[in-house]
Amino acid sequence: MSPLPAPSTERPGGPPSIPALVRARVRAAVRRPSRLTPEESEARVLLLRMCSLLLQYPDAELTAARPELAAAIEALPPSPAAGHLTAFAAWLTAQDTDTLERHYVEMFDLRRKSSLYLTYYLHGDTRRRGMALLTLNQRYRAAGWDTDGSELPDHLPVVLEFAALAGPGGGEAPLRQHRRGLELIHRALTDADSPYRHVLAALLTLLPPPTEADRAAVARLVAEGPPNEEVGLDPYGTYGDGEFAPPGTFVPPMPAPPTRVPPAPTSRTEGPR
Repeated sequence: MSPLPAPSTERPGGPPSIPALVRARVRAAVRRPSRLTPEESEARVLLLRMCSLLLQYPDAELTAARPELAAAIEALPPSPAAGHLTAFAAWLTAQDTDTLERHYVEMFDLRRKSSLYLTYYLHGDTRRRGMALLTLNQRYRAAGWDTDGSELPDHLPVVLEFAALAGPGGGEAPLRQHRRGLELIHRALTDADSPYRHVLAALLTLLPPPTEADRAAVARLVAEGPPNEEVGLDPYGTYGDGEFAPPGTFVPPMPAPPTRVPPAPTSRTEGPR
């Protein structure tokens, strides 16, 4: 919805005043993604998919593809987002595999404030998080997209891939809904001087600017942390065709690979070996 017009401050017969110029630039900056040209839409999809790839665990397949990733980033149309990804690619290609793996685990698996599970920031360890996971999974299925179930539906690379597939309207809605969590992740990565801050910065350039309410909410999250419930978390994890059971308190996933959900148990019972 377009903002209500402010009273005119332009001088008749003269150039636009400073407030008018500011309003024009703000309107341009927050232009609806649905009004993008086909070329801009294609570049946006590429940026979202690149962010999704770069935020995945740097396993052997991803690290082997670093030259192709760097070349694809270099070919992106010039933009603030492309600039941030270029800075990240320079670091990514210069590191050995062990360094990449250790840094990823430290940033995303061992730190609450830079976890990639978005509903944690909005709902914390409460029953509402279970409902948020269910709603997100239902959104994917309603759009005709079934994930492979290897990750929770709120894992940021999964959310980014959905945004790229489904488009800037409903596809990017989960990103807009979790804008405050994304801001907190970016702040935590920046405080840790992690090169991954460039990937979050690239993503944030694709979203509307934060409001004063967003900034205040992020400040509260930094000071107080997400909501928490001490009891009543049993309904937290079961939905859809699979079962996800996050603990009553946040515990980072185990490495190897560090952010994968283990497969569901089969009906076959094995005896002791």
